[in-house]
Order: sequence, then C-alpha cells, then structure tokens
Amino acid sequence: MFLAAQAAAQGGSGMGMLFMMVAIFVIMWLFMIRPQQKKQKEIRNFQNSLTEGSKVVTGGGVYGTVKHIDIEKNTVDVEIARGVVITVAKAYVFADATSQPTKA
Repeated sequence: MFLAAQAAAQGGSGMGMLFMMVAIFVIMWLFMIRPQQKKQKEIRNFQNSLTEGSKVVTGGGVYGTVKHIDIEKNTVDVEIARGVVITVAKAYVFADATSQPTKA
C-alpha cells in the first residue's frame, strides 16, 4: 500500500514537471518571441514599402532621405546631407524618420 502511494506521488510530480515546462515555454512565447516576430514583420513591411523621398533611419543611426532603390542589388541610396549620398543595404533601413522622437 505504501509503495503504491509513493509511486502515484512520483508519477504525479513527473506530470506536474511536464506541465510546468510547457507553461514556461508558452509564457516565453507570449512575452518574448511573439512580440519580436511582430516587430520583425513590421520592419519587413516598412522596408518593402520604401519609396523615393521617404525619410529613414539606418541601422547605424544615420538619418536621411531615400534617393534611389535598387531592387536587383537590394540596396538603397540615402542622401544624408545635401549632395552626400550613401548606399545602404535595404535590410539596414529600419525606421521612418518622421515617426522618430527628436531632441530639442
């Protein structure tokens, strides 16, 4: 009788441990993985909707205006100052500069 009760208690704790592992994974997915996937999707949609004249921020924190988009090379020419144009990989254009807060 004692052995049967002990075996049942051990089996229950194994099931509880499995439940806790699943619960931890679900919580991590809800609070960490899912929001990051949504953010990456927003960035991809922004990169695909770039047009000439858009004000952008690059991955290095450089603000500028899109002058040309080369779809074949997957690059963007960004004017960072009057007459100064740099070529940036399209994957490193992250944000719309008009929606970025500015310091005064």
